[in-house]
Amino acid sequence: MNLELNNKYALVCGSTAGIGKATAIALAEEGVIVTLIARNEEKLKAVLAELPQHRNHDYIVADFSNPSELKSKVEDYIFKNHGFHILVNNTGGPKAGPIFSAEVNEFESAFTQHLKCNHILVQTLAPFMKVEKYGRIINVISTSVKQPLDGLGVSNTIRGAVANWSKTMANELGQFGITVNNVLPGATATERLSSIIKNKAEKTGKSIDESATAMKNTVPAKRFAQPEETADAITFLASARAAYINGINLPVDGGRTKSL
Repeated sequence: MNLELNNKYALVCGSTAGIGKATAIALAEEGVIVTLIARNEEKLKAVLAELPQHRNHDYIVADFSNPSELKSKVEDYIFKNHGFHILVNNTGGPKAGPIFSAEVNEFESAFTQHLKCNHILVQTLAPFMKVEKYGRIINVISTSVKQPLDGLGVSNTIRGAVANWSKTMANELGQFGITVNNVLPGATATERLSSIIKNKAEKTGKSIDESATAMKNTVPAKRFAQPEETADAITFLASARAAYINGINLPVDGGRTKSL
């Protein structure tokens, strides 16, 4: 299947590791000109070196805890270079823990890094997408949108807010040839999952291997996803072939989520 992505421009957030990095590579392999964005310049340079070298890929250094800086840097990049057809909103998840124990500032910080920054990027990138009559906004969220996950109180709360923001945005932007969709990763072999497993092991007194096995057993596939499997779903949603898919939540979770 020809995804018709050659020479499209993409901005991929959180692209120095995990799903973000895998997505940047997957898009680049389809001929997309990728701009990475994250806060660690050395890691950005390392990922940039892994992308196919026949395209002028690039990166932006920005910290998602500072929305005004993010806005300024992306606007400056667009002014000096080009706009983007594809936006992949992807940011590290909030600190784990029960919701009752969460401090108010944890909600504020997560809201800023996820919803506020997503909103700023969409407002900044959408004008170019409207002119091109081609826009793909893909938000990497969590299956907690459909089924809250134990021990991830702040994350469950903020992810739900982002999902509703996204659906509303999809309704407003669809007329311009812009789609807005959410990809909901399940248990994926990333640094964040390793951290969650370690937390569970410490709280239950089980070994890390035992905790990992218990988590795998909640998945019909009996394994964790690889970041590349989620990246493939994102890449399809970014393509011309997905033009009539808009406003959805797509779980990539091996069947773990119990709801439809």
